Amino acid sequence: MAVTSRKSAAPKSPDAIALLRADHKKVSELFAEYEKARSTDKKGTIVAQICAELGVHAQIEEEIFYPAVKQALKDKELVPEAAVEHASLKSLIAQVEGVAPDGEMFDAKIKVMSEYVKHHVKEEQDEMFPKAQKTKLDMDELGAQLAQRKEELLVEKGAA
Repeated sequence: MAVTSRKSAAPKSPDAIALLRADHKKVSELFAEYEKARSTDKKGTIVAQICAELGVHAQIEEEIFYPAVKQALKDKELVPEAAVEHASLKSLIAQVEGVAPDGEMFDAKIKVMSEYVKHHVKEEQDEMFPKAQKTKLDMDELGAQLAQRKEELLVEKGAA
C-alpha cells in the first residue's frame, strides 16, 4: 500500500491503543451523560448508544486485538480474563438493550454496567496495553484493522 503525502489521502487511522482508548473515553462520557439524564426518552437514547458502542468495541477487541495480544504475549491470563468480563457485559447489555428505562432496577443495571466497564478499562489501560506496546506488534497496522472492522460493524448496525 503506497503512502502519499497529498492532503486528499485518507486520514491515517490511530494506532490500536489510541483507538481503543478513544472508545473507552466515549463510553465513559456516555455513562456520565446517563447519570445526569432525567427523562426516560433521554436515558433510552443514551443506553442505546452505550450498548451499540460497547457491542462494537467488544467485537473488534475479540476478533482482532485480543488474539494478536494473546499470541504476542503468549498470554494465558489477561486476555482470557478480559473475554470473561466481555461475556458478563454482554449479559447486562442483553438485559437493557431495547428495553425502556423503567425505574430503579434499570438504573441499577446501568450503574453496574458502568462500574464493570470502569474496572475492565482500568485493567486494559494499566496492564494489557502497556504489555502489548512492549511487543513487536505493529500497533499502526492493528489500528487500521480495528478501524476498518469498526466501520463495517457500525454500518451493519446502522450506527454509522
